[in-house]
Amino acid sequence: MQVTVESTSDLGRKMKVQVPAERIDSEVEKRLRSMAQQVRIHGFRPGKVPLKVVRQRYGRQVLQEVRGEVLQNSYQEAIVQERLRPVGGPEIHTEPLGAEQGLEYTATFEVYPELEVAPVEGLEIRRPVVEITDDDVEQMIETLRRQGRSWEAVEREAREGDRVSIDFRGTLDGEVFDGGEAEDFLVELGSGRMVRGFEDQLLGLKSGEEKVFELTFPRDYQQTDLAGRTARFQVKVKEIAEPVLPHVDEKLAQSFGVKQGGVQAFRQELRHNMERELADKIRTRIKAQVMDGLMDLHGFDLPQALVHAEIKRLRKNAMETVGTTEEGRFPDEIFAEEARNRVALGLISGEIIKTQGLKPEPERVNAALAHVASSYESPEEVISYYRSNRQAMANIESVVLEDQVVAWVLSTAKVVDEPARFNDLMNEEKAES
Repeated sequence: MQVTVESTSDLGRKMKVQVPAERIDSEVEKRLRSMAQQVRIHGFRPGKVPLKVVRQRYGRQVLQEVRGEVLQNSYQEAIVQERLRPVGGPEIHTEPLGAEQGLEYTATFEVYPELEVAPVEGLEIRRPVVEITDDDVEQMIETLRRQGRSWEAVEREAREGDRVSIDFRGTLDGEVFDGGEAEDFLVELGSGRMVRGFEDQLLGLKSGEEKVFELTFPRDYQQTDLAGRTARFQVKVKEIAEPVLPHVDEKLAQSFGVKQGGVQAFRQELRHNMERELADKIRTRIKAQVMDGLMDLHGFDLPQALVHAEIKRLRKNAMETVGTTEEGRFPDEIFAEEARNRVALGLISGEIIKTQGLKPEPERVNAALAHVASSYESPEEVISYYRSNRQAMANIESVVLEDQVVAWVLSTAKVVDEPARFNDLMNEEKAES
């Protein structure tokens, strides 16, 4: 077998393979002789069918089968011989040769990039250090009280924090625009959910009062036909209600699943949940810094086959999330950057795992499994399910390996502890937006 390899790009390869006719002919002959002992053909006794007759009837079929198998086997032999690491399946083009001339084909494919793990000593990772205080717990209780609030109608001017029921009509050039009209519409003043300035116009109004005002939509407004345009609103206040927060008592504790121990047990359980969320947040923050740092240290071409496969996977997840089968709603460019980052990080992490000989540590796997199960009502059942499902356990082990990659980086990189406050850290995304 003769093999020649040509580079078509940094990662592209074109491999030409020539298989001698003898390899194919000998296998075809072997199979035809075996068939002659087994086939039944009218006019001949079983096992007495002449080889010539078997060849005439089955020769072409057997030849095609053998050529297909030889192609697959020779391809695998060739990539091993040439020490190639193909990405995905190849594109095969066979040359039209006669049966007596053997097999010749060209396989084109991408290979994995040659990747060397860069030194990580220069990376600086900032690790938040947070202590959950009693004030943090009390603030969380207030947040939960606000989430569980009820509303009580009042006869006074509307103020921030109230919920106002209104009828409104918004027009552009005298015409009601799409979504510009509603009755008994509820607006929580100060929530910022309406277009900027709308809620402010309702402050100070009483039930039964009407008001007409103009507002200009932001230039980046999501409804593009309204962006940057000035609309006229006519509003009538129908009811004003103020929030009524539940008392901090045993009833509140029970509403959050704390059946015994009252308020004290509720505070302890709340602190425990906050500690768990905080640990997850810190771990996520550190992992993001590590992965960003690894990306900055490594620059290499990505196999497009892997990028396209990741785009396809991300699109499938997005379609399942919104409940649609219309692929056209999610073009490739939506996922392209995330797909490239995921592929790059996967290759970098894989090389670290290989060079450092990392394997999922049993104690880490057990801890990760317990952490996942702890958010369910019956953790034992969840653990039992994972233990009996190889694919589910593989997912846990994959996450553990990623954590071990992060731990390896942290063992070498410069880690700087940064004091932080619980609420600042947990609400940083809201602050950034």
